[in-house]
Formats: sequence, structure tokens, C-alpha cells
Amino acid sequence: MSKISKADQNLRKMSEEKRIKSDADRKVGSEVFDKITLETLYKLSNQGYLHILNGAISTGKEANVFKGIDEHDKLMAVKIYRVTTSDFKKMQDYIQGDPRFKVKTRNKRQIVNTWVNKEFRNLKRACEFGVKVPRPVVAKNNILVMEFIGDEYGNPSPLMKDAEITNPQEILDKLINYIKILYNDAKLVHGDLSSFNILIKDDEPVIIDISQAVVVDHPISEELLNRDIGNLAKDFRKLGVQISEEEIKSKIMDL
Repeated sequence: MSKISKADQNLRKMSEEKRIKSDADRKVGSEVFDKITLETLYKLSNQGYLHILNGAISTGKEANVFKGIDEHDKLMAVKIYRVTTSDFKKMQDYIQGDPRFKVKTRNKRQIVNTWVNKEFRNLKRACEFGVKVPRPVVAKNNILVMEFIGDEYGNPSPLMKDAEITNPQEILDKLINYIKILYNDAKLVHGDLSSFNILIKDDEPVIIDISQAVVVDHPISEELLNRDIGNLAKDFRKLGVQISEEEIKSKIMDL
């Protein structure tokens, strides 16, 4: 059986038999696996990036993340953005202030494709400077293939909000260091950092969902940095670590 037919078989099983139970679920399935998305998956399959697409890891308002297997039987995370439900106004606001991208069109699909490319480049830049994020593999149209964060059995690592944190101070120190590296070296601000966008793997934090991250020269970068710092302080105070926003910012800025 060819790679394409295997991918097609798994997609159709997922969207028609196992996971699409109600009319609402069928609507979501059709939004995720539209014609262009299926064609993109086939191209990625032909190129060896994706051999099989399995079950969902997470489902969001704008994107679904699935477990995939490449031609070497290695687990991958496959993030598929839904063109019909994405927040185009938000995407445009974050893209337009970024000198790396020149998008003048209002075509929804082109905006989403640029957004995926933005996430790929943000992940790549973060990796280059040693920040723990999923390693990006390839971005094509509305699909991003990246490193799977989880165990060898295919179990994804939990979000920080759901994880049992035994070393909150150590986790916080590492996250502050990652934000510092992102800001001072990679010249990026995450912009949506919280316990909802951090995975815990082997007692180590892994930052995810970096699509909205902006360059430090972006008009709203300072506002986003302050929001990240505020979220971090709030989340870790709940875990018993007494730290203020001012303390975190001083460590990031070396004040």
C-alpha cells in the first residue's frame, strides 16, 4: 500500500468512523480536512515527512494537533490550522508589525499560511538559541510538522496546568532564563505564555504555541512581554513560589 493511500485511509478512519460522532463533530472534521489540507498531507507524505496520521493530541479554536509517524517510524506532532475558524484580524495584527513578513492580502488562506510559516520560523529561532521548544521539521500551507513532546509510547507530555509540579522554583528559574534568552538573544517575545502553553517533560518545561511570538521591535512587544511576566508570576504564586512581576522582569533585563 502506498504512503498516500495509507495516509488517506487513516484520515478517513479518523474523520468518518472513529472520531466524528455528532453533526457538530462532522462539521469540525470537514473544517480540518478540507481538500487543500488533504492535498498538502499527501505532498508531505510523498516527501517522507508524514507516513501515518493518528489520533488528536489537542483541539483548539484555530488548530488541531495530531500524532503523526514519519517514514522512519518516528513520532511527530502535526498541527493543522483550520482556515474557516481562524482569527484573521488577530493574525494580521501580529503579522503586520513583523518586518520578516510582508502580507498585504486579505485572502484568509494566505494569512493562515503565513501564520504557520511564522510559527515555524519562531520555533527555529528559539531552538537555535537553546530554548526548549518543539523542534520544527517542515511548514507547508496550513500544516506544521514538529517534534512530538511525550514518551516513547506516544503519550503526550502534560500541560503545566495539569502536571504534578514537584520543583516549581526550578521550573520557574528555567522559564525565566528561556524568556531572557528569547528576548535578549533570539529577539522574540512569546506573547501568550502561561501554564496553558508550557509542557512538562521529565521535570523540564517545554514552551509551545509560539505562533503569535513577535520580534522585540514589534509595536506591542513590551505589552506582550509584561503580559507573559504577569501570567508567569500568577501561575507560580499558585504553586507556592512568592515572586513579583518586577522581580521576574529585572532578571530578564539584568537590572
